[in-house]
Amino acid sequence: MNYSFLGAVALGFSPLIDRQRMVTATRLTLMPLRPDAKLAADEVLAGMAEIWPASGGRMVLNVLNEALLSELLQAQPSPNILIEVPAFMAGDAELAPHLQRLKATGVTLLLKGAPAQALAPELEACFKFNVLDEGEASLTVPAGTPRLARLISGLRTSEAIDAAFKRGAEGVLGWPMQGAYEQAPGSPKSEIQADLQVIVELMSRVDQDEDIERLEQTLKRDPSLAFKLLRYLNSAAFGLPVEVSSFRHAIMLLGYPRLKRWLALLLTTASKDHSMRPIMYGALRRGLLMEELAKSMSDNELRDEMFICGLFSLLDHMLKQPFSKLLQSIPMPERVRQALVDGNGPYQPYLELVHAIENESVYDFRSAAEQLMLGAEEINQCVLRALAKAAQLE
Repeated sequence: MNYSFLGAVALGFSPLIDRQRMVTATRLTLMPLRPDAKLAADEVLAGMAEIWPASGGRMVLNVLNEALLSELLQAQPSPNILIEVPAFMAGDAELAPHLQRLKATGVTLLLKGAPAQALAPELEACFKFNVLDEGEASLTVPAGTPRLARLISGLRTSEAIDAAFKRGAEGVLGWPMQGAYEQAPGSPKSEIQADLQVIVELMSRVDQDEDIERLEQTLKRDPSLAFKLLRYLNSAAFGLPVEVSSFRHAIMLLGYPRLKRWLALLLTTASKDHSMRPIMYGALRRGLLMEELAKSMSDNELRDEMFICGLFSLLDHMLKQPFSKLLQSIPMPERVRQALVDGNGPYQPYLELVHAIENESVYDFRSAAEQLMLGAEEINQCVLRALAKAAQLE
């Protein structure tokens, strides 16, 4: 995957969340690192097709470069790619035939922002959704705003997302996890959900190097978890040369250290709480992105710990407990503990880069990349590989 545009942009991503808290698409934001960056639409689309085939689900492209976006609208993207079009470009007479052609060929277009003047009916019909940021989305609909289903973007807390749906939003683009989870004073003592207790117990037994028979006995208490673990291990993203047929077989192939990371993955994707779906989406991608960023490290243990660090970075939201309490029941490597509890240690700069990517901040992206001495192309390749692997696992 060698595309020159990856060195000229900062990539960011966020989920598109529906009313049932299902993640229905991934929004990929392309932010030029320089105003004069020359980006070719055919190269961008080729890169997207390679890393994001139709089987990977829907991707919303949010391109913050007028020239590149204009080229993309004159090209023919895959039908699983949705394109955001700023309101000021939607009214451009030269682009009108291209918008109508894309609509006719099954490409979904999203109108971003409220147009200054009402769009002609034939142009408004080209769009399926109207994307408004939190500031634009008010109860008072400006005159001339298209009567399209509304998506609210830029949200950062679960409270803001709930409020957007109460105001009639069809979906939201953002993350429901800003800030650390803190248990309210006087609130009832929170315990780890019963459906996750088996995984926590397994992790503790693996950490203590207990024998395989004891591990198997523990796993048999929840057959659905055993099935999900085997499905993960046999996925294309894991890349084992042979099919894993049993938990014992998995341990023989992986060993205990590698097994820990997949139990960590189970812990962060096994919740039956529907409101946690966007959190689980984020945790999986954080883990895979941290792992990709660690690929240059020669130590396998460090790479596995980076994976676990990304996965566990949202565990406080998922299990509704502060990290200081979670450490009492869930085994966590010391370097992971430093990043999640103390906000320091060798993994903290990587977490800051992940936050910059999620927040779609060019300034923070540059700052974190410089601190780690990583180039934009290398980081962006990691982002795309992590997104593709996550889609394979889901």
